[in-house]
This record gives sequence, structure tokens and C-alpha cells, in this order.
Amino acid sequence: MGPLGRETWAQRLGTFRASPSAFMAGPEGEDLGRDLLSDLRSEKLSEPMKVALLALCLEYPAQLWPDAPAAEAAATSLLDTLVLLPPRPSALRRPLLLAATTALAAGGALSPASGASRRLLPLLLGLASGRDLGRSFGPASEQRPLQATAWECLRELESCRPGLLGGCLGLLRALLGREGPVQPLSLLLALALRNALVIQARAGAGLQGLLTAGDSSMEGGPWNWTLAEEGDVHLQPQAPSWPAAEEGECGLAALELSPEEARQLRATVAQLLDASYLLTPVAQAQLLWLLGWALRGLRGQPPVLFKPQLVRLLGTAQLTLLHAMLALKAAFGEALFTAQDEALLLRRLTLAAQHPALPLPTHLFYLHCLLNFPENWPLGPTGEEAAPLLLGSQLCRGLLPSLLHEPMALLARLHLLCLLCMEEEEKEEKGQDQSPRHYLEELLAGLRQRAALDSGPRALATLCFQASYLVAHCLAGQPVVLTPLTQGLAQLYRIRPALAPHFVDLLDRVGPELQEPLRVALRQEVVSRPGREEALRWHLLMLARVADGDAQSATLNFLWAAATHCTDWGLQQALLRVCRALLRAGVREGLVDLLQALARQLEDPDGQDHARLYYILLAHLAGPKLGVALGPSLAAPALASSLVAENQGFAAALMVQEAPAPVRLSVGPRRTEGPVPVLQLQVEVLEPVYSLELRFRVEKQLYAPLRAVHVPYLCPGRPTRPLLLPLQPRRPAPARLAVRALYSTPSGLTCHAHLPPLLVTFADLFLPFPQPPEGAQLDFFEELWDSCLPKGTESRLWCPLGPEGLEALVSRHLEPFVVVAQPPVSYLVAIRLPPDSRLLLRLEAPQADGVPVALRTDDWAVLPLAGDYLRGLSAAG
Repeated sequence: MGPLGRETWAQRLGTFRASPSAFMAGPEGEDLGRDLLSDLRSEKLSEPMKVALLALCLEYPAQLWPDAPAAEAAATSLLDTLVLLPPRPSALRRPLLLAATTALAAGGALSPASGASRRLLPLLLGLASGRDLGRSFGPASEQRPLQATAWECLRELESCRPGLLGGCLGLLRALLGREGPVQPLSLLLALALRNALVIQARAGAGLQGLLTAGDSSMEGGPWNWTLAEEGDVHLQPQAPSWPAAEEGECGLAALELSPEEARQLRATVAQLLDASYLLTPVAQAQLLWLLGWALRGLRGQPPVLFKPQLVRLLGTAQLTLLHAMLALKAAFGEALFTAQDEALLLRRLTLAAQHPALPLPTHLFYLHCLLNFPENWPLGPTGEEAAPLLLGSQLCRGLLPSLLHEPMALLARLHLLCLLCMEEEEKEEKGQDQSPRHYLEELLAGLRQRAALDSGPRALATLCFQASYLVAHCLAGQPVVLTPLTQGLAQLYRIRPALAPHFVDLLDRVGPELQEPLRVALRQEVVSRPGREEALRWHLLMLARVADGDAQSATLNFLWAAATHCTDWGLQQALLRVCRALLRAGVREGLVDLLQALARQLEDPDGQDHARLYYILLAHLAGPKLGVALGPSLAAPALASSLVAENQGFAAALMVQEAPAPVRLSVGPRRTEGPVPVLQLQVEVLEPVYSLELRFRVEKQLYAPLRAVHVPYLCPGRPTRPLLLPLQPRRPAPARLAVRALYSTPSGLTCHAHLPPLLVTFADLFLPFPQPPEGAQLDFFEELWDSCLPKGTESRLWCPLGPEGLEALVSRHLEPFVVVAQPPVSYLVAIRLPPDSRLLLRLEAPQADGVPVALRTDDWAVLPLAGDYLRGLSAAG
């Protein structure tokens, strides 16, 4: 097969990018990689198209080359294509280098036994070092971009196989002083140095002259496969985040360096730092992180090497560099940063966070730096949140939260305010501004006031509860703050009970310092409300969470009053959940009478059964056994109660169990009346079934969700009426219906079963058009026929006939849809296909073995379905 054209490749690439997994599983997926590698050498494809193909290799290497042999072959082919390029300038050299590197790295084919690896590595090092590799690698104007790409490829390989370039450290140091790209070489040298230090420290060996090794032959001397094998373990990610001190320092502390190796290491770090100002801010941050990580745990390596960079970076406006500087401070502390440096950095962060024109992400970044500021001498245990000692209330006056701030900014500022409240002494200064604690109380009061608005957006209520949780988390040990917070939240519930779900969530998340007093306050608010309020369902929801053995009389009085207003199923279930909570809390006196009354008064059978069950459990089980029976665990130990001993299936009786299907379902004769297609279902049962519910799910979402079908009772041997299932197609196409049955057995168990799927054929969707007036049938059909074009399509096909002829075929299959009939010469048929399509047929004079049919439709997707249907009529009989 010859090379594919540009349009074909554009279509294949678009299909692949839409769903790579589906494309690779299809018939064209197996040949995609082979065709791609072959057409890269074709002269018929333009360079932009070939660049697009190589971009696919870079984005989806795992899909194109799923195993090591495939990746090896792909890399070899890509390298051959690179060598065969003509000496003129080409946009393919850099993508080919990147694609070959990506194929080896992603496919796991990078190894000393790999032929492609032995070709690629010397080629990359030769290009990166500026060697003359011949005319096939382009003119001189292309060498500098190609050199930078080679450095990036080497850095990618070193990231995938740490230690691979350990033997090139001396060569990389020498190349750093020459003319050429500084940034990729600096990042590669820093990465290789960091990996070599970690691997040698774990092996208990020194650098062994790695920093002083000169240039090596291209035959394999620079590639330290032994070091790469030792480094094939999990190393820290190359992101500016610091590992724990124990994890980062203990390994490197074991590295023993000779005086000469220590001097060479300091010289290498100084050389990288001196050239760092030429790098982009992001690259500088990466370089500082790699070097700081490498020197952090080494003995005899003072961090004073970073001091000149610190002087330069203290005034930076780049967020990446500021973050890198804070990472250095977290790593080295007072060994690198003086108290004056710390005060200057804190003041700069505080003033920058107050700038009114900052974008929200930048503002949040500065606040995050303040909240996690690494102090030189932090007080308190490790990991405990606290405001920096030099960050007082006067310095943070402009960072106090306000109701006008964005929600995320308000929460971050509130967090800082809570940390200030932890350090502030509980006193008020006369004649001066309020203390941080008073400001905090006023802010929370304002948030609760906005959350209490009935017409307010939900986000205001969410923000109020987020702020309350943050305060409870940070100030859990300060009752002077938690007491007014509890009172304010109780008042908020009194004003707006609809916030009950938020209160339940808050109670589940806060610690016992706020949980217990808030639970008591909310219970008091609920039981003091009359039961006739519209917010009854919210009160019951809240009471199910806060009810316990205390205040039994008030709680039961509330439930007695509420029982008369619980008329629907939802309110009755909420009331029974409160009863269950009281059962688990050990409440017995008074609850027995309430459960008896509910078993008699509730109209819903489900509510009556639950009330009766709770009453039986309360009457027969002692406290510990009752808690086990009502607990969430289904693996409860066997109980000694006679009731439970006689009913070992207690837990099973309350569960829906899977069982073999006692129901057989089939599709009956078609119905052709009504506004929507209706499926007639014939039901046959093998045993008595009660409260049968049939649930249907349409595969591939071709139809709208189908309603369940309910049957009160079915018995074997008794005739049953067909069940009607209305269909709502989203497009006219056949489908499979997955069927699940939910039913009750004569023994009282609730079971479910999966039934065989039902097939909805194309003909099941047919509906007739409204009957036209007498004498206007032909004009009506011709008007429908003309309306299908030009939007739709027209076709002709041959419909085979059986021995009974055309008239019998129409009578059996198409009779309800015939508009004009001239038997046995011709028939005009109009079929309506929901939701809004039509199918028109002209059955012409029959021949010996078939009849020609002209058809029109306004929906192209209907055409193949109609053809299959008509060709299958004679076989259907």
C-alpha cells in the first residue's frame, strides 16, 4: 500500500485524537504506527504534515509503541529517517530527535543492550557538545537550535534513568564555559549532579572522580549504566518542594567526600550559580531547588555559596524565584538567612499581599507564603500552626479579612487572623483599636448575617460554614472564641432552619471542643420550635443528628407534636430516623408509647412496619444488644436474645437480596397507535411474585430514560395483561434494553434479579401519520415526498418477495402505514419515526422475484436501517 495523502492523514489524526483508545482498538489502530513511520520518508507529504505526525509520536508514545520491542523498532526507524534527511535546512530534525528520545524513554527500551540507545546517546552528546557530525545534520544556521534540543533530550533521559550521565559530569562542566545554550546545559548538569550524589550516598561511596573526568570516547565511555541501575529507584520529584529533613539529610550525610572532591563540588555549584542569571525565572527556580537539595545534607558544604544569589533575589518580583528563595530558607534556615533577612522578607510579603491590583491567584500565593513562612527559630512542636514571631498585628493590619473580599481570599486572611489570635493575649487596650479576637467575632457575625438571608445565594451560606470550621480548627483550645461562635450558629439555625444540611456537615467535621456545645444548643433550638412549622423536615433532619439521652422529655414532646403533621412519606421517614437515633442512645421511657402510636397512626405501610420493628426491638433487646442490632455493621456477632435466635434471617430480611429471576419477559405484537412508540411486554412467572417493579436501562443512551413498570401481584397459571412500555427515542435506531426486576417473595424477602436484555427493532419505532381527508391521500403523500429534499436523501432498492406476493407482504408488515393503495400494482407508504423523522416508500409493480422500492427520508441515518428492514421482510414471513 502506497503512502497516504494529506487529507487522509488529517482525517486519521482527527479521529485518533478524538478517542485514542477507541481508534487503537479499531481496524486501523494496528497499522497506525507502521504507516506513520513509513510516510515520514515519503516525498508526497509536506514538512508541516510530517511535523504533525511527529507531534503525535510525542503526545501518544505509549499508544503507538506499547512495548519495548515496538519502541526499539520505532526509535531505529526515526534515527534512520534523521540520517537520510538532505543537508538543506529542515523543520524535521528537532522533532525527530525528540520523537526518538520519547520512544525509547516511554517504551522502556533504554538499556545498554538496545541498538537504538547505542546510536542515540552518542549522537545526542555529539550534537550537544557542538561536534561536526557531517552534512546530514543540517547547515550551520540550524546547529544552535539542534544543540539546545539535544541537551533537552539528554535531560529527559537522565530524568528517566537517574545516574545515566554520571560519567559525563566533568564533560558537562567543561562545556558550560563554552559558547552555546546555557539554560538546558545548566539544568542538565544540576540534575545529573543531584542524582549522582544521591546514588553514591546510598551506595556508601564517594564521587570517585566523576567531577574531574574529561571528555570520553563516544563508544560508551560517558554512559554509566551501572550507576543508572543503582539509581533506578524512586527519587524525589523535580518540583520546588522540600522533603522531610530526616528523609533528605540522612542519606546524603553518609556521603564521604575527599578534600579534592569537596572542592570540585563547591566549584561546580558556584559555576552553575554564577551563570543562573542568564536563565528564565522558572529555570532559575528549578536550578536553585536541585542545587539546594544536593547540598542540604552534605557535611562540610556550607550554604554560603547561595549568599550572592540571595542578595539578588531578595528584591525579585518573580513569584517562582520568591518561592525558590523561601524553599532555600526552609532548607538552610539561620545558616543562610540572618534575622534582618527574615524581617525584610516578612515585611516584603506582607506589603505585597496588600497591593490592591493583585490578581486573586497572586494574592493567594502571598498569603500562602505568610501562613507557611519558614522561621529560623520556630517556637512550639514541629508541625504546629503558628504565626511568625515577627509578624505582629500592626504589620498585618492591612491583611485583615473583610466581607468585600473574594471567598478564597477571605478564608486565607481569616486563617492568618486566627493565627494572630492564638498569639494575642486576651486583653483590650483602652483608647485603641479592637483586639484581633473582637475583630474576628464581628467578621463571623457579618458572615452569619449574610447566610441568614432567605433569598441569598447558597455560596454565602457555604462561606459562613467554611469560616466557622476554620475558626474551630485553629482556635479549638480557646473557649472565649468558641462560646460566642456556638451561640451565633444556634441563632443562625433559629432564623434559617433550611441550613440544616450545612449544620450536620459541620458537626461531622469539627472536633469535640465545638461539637458538643453546638449539638446541645441546636437540640435546644429544635425542641423549642412548635411542630406546625413549614421547616419541620429540617428540624427532624437536625434532631436525627443531635438527639441523645439528654433532654428526653422535651425531645419526645416535640416528636408527639410533630407526628400529627407528618403526612407524607418523607416526613414519616425523617421522624422514624429520630426514633432510631433515640433507640441507639438508650432512650426507653416514653419512646415505647410513641412507637406504638406511630405503628397505628402512620398511613404508609413502610412507616408502619418500621415503627413496629423498632417497637419489637425496644421491647425484647437490652441496651448493648439493641445497639448491635441497629449498628451499621452487617457482620454483627450472634445475640443471645430469643427473638434473634429464632430469626437468624433478621439482617437478611432488611436487605435486598439477589436471586434467580422468577420472571420471563418477551416482546409481544406491535402497537401502532398513540403519540409515541409503545412496547408490549408479555410476562410469565414461575412462582408467586408481589410488588413487581421492572426497571429498564437503554444501552448507549439512544432513548430517554424509561419509567419503571409496576405490577402488584403475579401468579403462575393465571393470564396476565400485556405490560405497556412507552419509548422516547432520541434518534430512530434499534436498541437493547437491560432489564432488572425488583420484587417481594411470599416469605417476605425483597429480591432483585437481572433479566435477559430485550431487543427493540427498527420496526418497533414505526408510527402512522394522521389520516388525511377522504380523496386527499395522494396529495398528502406527494407533499410529504417533496418535503424530504433537499435536507434528506433518496434511494432505490430491490425488495425480495416470498411466494405469497406483494399484497400479503404489505398486509402483514405495512398495512397501518399505507396512505394510497392500488393493489397489486403499487402502494404509497408513509411512516413517522420519532422524535422527528419520516420514511416514505413507493412500492412499484412487482416482478417475478421481488419489487422495486423508491424511498425518501429526511434523516440520512435512517437510510441503512430502512434498507436492512426492507430486504429482511421476505425472510420475516
